[in-house]
Amino acid sequence: MPLVRNPRSREIEQLKLFETDAVSLPSGADNGGSVFNDPAFAQNKTLPIHRWVPWIAGFSREFVRGALGRYLGETGTVMDPFSGVGTTLVEATLRGHNAIGFEINPYAALACRAKVNAHRISVRAFSQSVFRFQEFCDKKIGTDYVPRSQPPKGFKTRTEFYSPQVLRKVLILQDFIESIEDPGLQDLFRLAFASTMVRYSNYSYEPSLGRRVSAGKEEIQDFPVAQTVLTKLAEMAEDIAEIQQGSSEACPDARIINDTFFKYHTYIKAESVDLIVTSPPYLNNYHYNRNTRPQLYWLGFATRPQDLKPLEHANFGKYWQTVRDQDSIDLEFDLPDSEITGQLEELRGLNSERGAYGGNGWANYAASYFNDCRRFAEGIQYVLEPGGTALVVIGNSILQGIQIPTDRHFGKIAESVGLALIQIDIPRETRVGNSIIQSDVRVAKAKKSHQLYEAIVELRKT
Repeated sequence: MPLVRNPRSREIEQLKLFETDAVSLPSGADNGGSVFNDPAFAQNKTLPIHRWVPWIAGFSREFVRGALGRYLGETGTVMDPFSGVGTTLVEATLRGHNAIGFEINPYAALACRAKVNAHRISVRAFSQSVFRFQEFCDKKIGTDYVPRSQPPKGFKTRTEFYSPQVLRKVLILQDFIESIEDPGLQDLFRLAFASTMVRYSNYSYEPSLGRRVSAGKEEIQDFPVAQTVLTKLAEMAEDIAEIQQGSSEACPDARIINDTFFKYHTYIKAESVDLIVTSPPYLNNYHYNRNTRPQLYWLGFATRPQDLKPLEHANFGKYWQTVRDQDSIDLEFDLPDSEITGQLEELRGLNSERGAYGGNGWANYAASYFNDCRRFAEGIQYVLEPGGTALVVIGNSILQGIQIPTDRHFGKIAESVGLALIQIDIPRETRVGNSIIQSDVRVAKAKKSHQLYEAIVELRKT
């Protein structure tokens, strides 16, 4: 495995003093007779590099490794059109492949960039910066020091995001980050803060971002912010040293494009990708941009609510909130012998008395999603070289009590643009999501017989 050789430094051993014991997490559901490894993201949460950023979705390192080994016999180009926090890109580069990723969320794109460039970081310089950070916090927190940094003005929440005690510590942290001159090192510190910042706030993920008190939790009056960030930094430093020990060969470059994949013509040459391993947003209305709003504001990617609008409209499938009030959104393509049209009509006719919260709003959402599925399939057809493969991890959905086999619909759409549907594999016959499908906002709750699952749609460019 082509990795960069760099002996573990004495500083990294010292940094372990800041670490805490990792929490054991479930390894994911049994994938039965599937030919693929379980894609469940939970497995990544204790693994080097992948553990840096908690994320609501994605897939496992082992799934990506299996795909790379099965479909790429030699060095190739791997793409993830919906990179998230970079599982595909990290694994591809560690195994010597060129990697290209699209990600519209600037926070997630920052995470991708920091992780795939980990092999370039000077362990010694990073460890020295961590020690300077510890000294800085030790000197400033216990004194009458007044931080120069200020909270982002446009960031508004229903209750104060940080208590006064915690906010002062966060602003001291920001002062130090601003003093770091090396962009690569600064990105690591920004990521260490962003990946822990909700932990010491008065908000939590349940799984959507909401007030702690609404989830029956007490507000946080004080918290060891510096120690928490130091622990994350030590974790990062250990992982960087580990990947730099394997080989004298340099890892290939990974290209992170902070833009929508639907602009693929602008960035990518036709038939230049060997393998796509990706997972687009599911038809479940999880609002990625809203749930990363704290990171987007505190990292300087947003200064006012209008800054988030382009992200909402560029999102794959849109969001229910952005399309529910429109009269009617229909499919923009014909798909003979497909169930999609009939299911949309059935959905649109349900619960009309609820207005935008009834079937028409959800039908608009589903139609927007499948319109983007068509655009996505066209992009796959464009970027894949002949004989190239795309593995698309996708989950089904239940709207207004109607079970929608998103995987089968997407497979049909892909075939309509000329891709070959090789198989639809279901490695996870059950997946977590009852809080979504049982939500009252969907009016008709899912039947007990309805089950959420996760599928892998395998496509090939002929």
